[in-house]
Amino acid sequence: MRQLSIASPAEQRAWIQRRLQAFRVEPLQGPVDGLLTAYYEPVLEASRQPTATQAVPLYRPPASLASRKPWYSRQEIDTLPEARAALRGREIAYLADPLDALMLQIQGSGRLRVSEPDGSVRTVRVAFAGSNEQPYRSVGGWLLQQGALRDASWPGIKAWARENPQRVNEMLWSNPRTVFFREEPLPELDAAFGPRGAQGVPLTPGRSIAVDKESIPYGTPVWLASPGPVLNLQRLVLAQDTGSAIVGAVRADYFMGWGAEAGEQAGRLKQPLRLWVLWPR
Repeated sequence: MRQLSIASPAEQRAWIQRRLQAFRVEPLQGPVDGLLTAYYEPVLEASRQPTATQAVPLYRPPASLASRKPWYSRQEIDTLPEARAALRGREIAYLADPLDALMLQIQGSGRLRVSEPDGSVRTVRVAFAGSNEQPYRSVGGWLLQQGALRDASWPGIKAWARENPQRVNEMLWSNPRTVFFREEPLPELDAAFGPRGAQGVPLTPGRSIAVDKESIPYGTPVWLASPGPVLNLQRLVLAQDTGSAIVGAVRADYFMGWGAEAGEQAGRLKQPLRLWVLWPR
């Protein structure tokens, strides 16, 4: 494999063509074209202790998570004393914006620049460690149903929240699903890659996709074709992750990378998709 990794692009392409055969992925019923969206790793400012401006907590899994299924909903976590008591002492860090916390939960991982009590700042990664196993509901979909906006992109959702602060909790509670995290150190080598996906390997920007694992096995090379206004994609990727919203044979989430630019593109990407899996001949 080392010989292949240092080969020229033409030699690598020839190796793939000799050993692998492409098969079009199609659903058992319904349209053959699917949907491509994208995700990314947010980079957010955080505080180890709650402050006047950073008071939205990110939690480790509660001790009772395994024994109570589903666990408390998002609204119950915010309002029930027993749910709040179960999470006391499980705080990892605090963010300024509840929508940033929601975005972090939707993406499944992120990088935090954490201000410590001694005044130092450390960059760490928070990774998915479990959920309350409540159903996921799109807050953008809820806003569309309410007739509150026509642009359900993430910038559009944030703009609505700024204009309607009294209804932010109502919007957040429309999605009962909550995600819990674990904190991981972020040494220089790990910082050059994305978080570990469901396959257990670090994600690579522009080369990793999340798929429905019931349709495409992890580790499968996939040829992805998606013409659209945000990106015109024709490229080889690897199925290395999954997500609760990624359901169906012709459905993929494209890993953009990390930071604001990746987030801006990921928030706008929603376009037609065709997939071919590459199987050994």
